[in-house]
Amino acid sequence: LTVTRVVTEQTAGRVPVVIGVAGLYTEHAAMFSRYAADVGADAVIAMPPYVHKVTHEEGLLAYYRGIAEASRLPVHVQNYAGPAGTDMSVATLVRLVREVEGVDYVKEETLPATHKLSQLQEMAGPRLQGVFGGAGGRYLLLEHPRGTAGNMPGCHVTDVVVRLWNALEAGDRPEALRVYGLLAPLFALEVQCPGAVYKETLRRRGVIDHATTRNTRPDVMDAEDHRALDGILADLAPLFTWHA
Repeated sequence: LTVTRVVTEQTAGRVPVVIGVAGLYTEHAAMFSRYAADVGADAVIAMPPYVHKVTHEEGLLAYYRGIAEASRLPVHVQNYAGPAGTDMSVATLVRLVREVEGVDYVKEETLPATHKLSQLQEMAGPRLQGVFGGAGGRYLLLEHPRGTAGNMPGCHVTDVVVRLWNALEAGDRPEALRVYGLLAPLFALEVQCPGAVYKETLRRRGVIDHATTRNTRPDVMDAEDHRALDGILADLAPLFTWHA
């Protein structure tokens, strides 16, 4: 809650703020959603419950309806697989967009994300305002031609992903390929050392003091991984637009 308040205060309306409000159950997520609205967020985003998972459509409809009604803000549905996520079908996502007032966007991160991006835009109707990609931007070259609304990457090299997005929007494919080529080794390292690379990059860029995580072993990045990150960040440094 403190992070939500500080972010909305510090951005002060200069950029839209989308707050993550996923909860263990409907009332839990609704509480976060209500607070996000109270402190001035522009929208909220949520995965389904991530401990006792809800997989049936009626339960998912109730969950997202509770989030939407609590804040009256635009709601992004995050479709994410893995241990914390629930891989929702395109049909389920279409129902959420059509039947839950306020569900306007989808963040699609399940595979094949490109196919689901196209299917959602074809099937969901005018209520759907856009489909965002995720996965750090690693599929952005494939998602952009299909009409993605944008990307929600991790925050460690967002400025570089913005360079990639701007090149794609400008139709400058050579520049997009150049920037993507510099990002590609980082994408590979992120898959090898999930979670740890994000925080270690933020530490090296001066945003945080240490890269400790709550549930990742301290040795998840070995010496060779750190050496690889040295080179990756040196190559990306000319593209950085912010410095702590």
